[in-house]
Amino acid sequence: MVYVQGLGWADQSVGLIITLSGAVLLIVLSSSVDGQLCPTRPVQIFNFGDSNSDTGGLVSGLGFSVNPPNGRTFFGRSTGRLSDGRLVIDLLCQSLNVSLLSPYLDSLAGSIFSNGANFAVASSSTIPKRFPFSLSIQVMQFIHFKATTGSKHLINDEGFRKALYMIDIGQNDLSDSFTKNLSFVQVTERIPSVIEEIKSAVKALYDQGGRNFWIHNTGPLGCLPQKLSLVEKKDLDPYGCLLSYNAAARSFNEALLHLCNEMRSELKDAVIVYVDIYAIKYDLIANSTKYGFSMPLMACCGNGGLPYNFNAGRLCGRPGSHVCDEGSRFVSWDGIHYTEAANTIVASKILSTNYSTPRIPFDFFCCS
Repeated sequence: MVYVQGLGWADQSVGLIITLSGAVLLIVLSSSVDGQLCPTRPVQIFNFGDSNSDTGGLVSGLGFSVNPPNGRTFFGRSTGRLSDGRLVIDLLCQSLNVSLLSPYLDSLAGSIFSNGANFAVASSSTIPKRFPFSLSIQVMQFIHFKATTGSKHLINDEGFRKALYMIDIGQNDLSDSFTKNLSFVQVTERIPSVIEEIKSAVKALYDQGGRNFWIHNTGPLGCLPQKLSLVEKKDLDPYGCLLSYNAAARSFNEALLHLCNEMRSELKDAVIVYVDIYAIKYDLIANSTKYGFSMPLMACCGNGGLPYNFNAGRLCGRPGSHVCDEGSRFVSWDGIHYTEAANTIVASKILSTNYSTPRIPFDFFCCS
């Protein structure tokens, strides 16, 4: 184990990845993810999304078991996160020197929400609407939280107004469409409905006083070992990813960028930052060796061996699954979600502002 400034104790091979990725990334990690970005005012963060940012909502909300080896790298135990360690949302919180977000659905356990709450739940999507735990339901939960318990956790109206509202959702909408064997055209025809739900969510949060929004687009769906293992007829790009799945993700992202630009003009006093997660994650696949990853399309934890190590009947943490020794050599943790090593690089690139539109630093929301 080694100590990475601002990230805490991490697997020693994470340090290796930082070294292998070159001086530029090393500088970004040491200067941006240093836990010293919010010296003036703590910021409340409210997050909405799916398993990419679920810090325990699936477990607390549905009683679903997320077994070891999930959580082994950083926490040393399962915390409900679908990764071997920290998620991107965790690393972003630590960059601001604020506590990791507790899942809203864990409120019965007496969690403290003074720095915000996480409404994200694994498997969530935007449609169907009003279906647990769709984006619209998560926003309704926030409105209930604000009306009934916000003051209990020392968050006043000014705190809600200055809070940062993060949205990372859409991957499951696309995935579900492909799972239903819809054609590429049919999948893309559903995208406007997904975008409309995200727009409704932002406007609902705006009506509740929210003014700061941080919106992630969706990653390269066609590079997930899960998708690669389940699709029989594979149309692959030069890096081994599914062309049609990634094309659908890019179409979604183009529509989401257009929405953010549109809302920026419409909601004059709001700050809306769009972050290109797709570009960041695809770079990890395309240039995997630069970052120290040896098998970017193979899951560390799963079943089946080469080339993808994914078996839907023997998921990570379930009987019959196996886990690799060095998660830091893998991009994918379980075939769907990323390892902490990969998440660390994703977070550092987010903090660089090179993938943000407009290029507003993440600490803007606590130092402005």
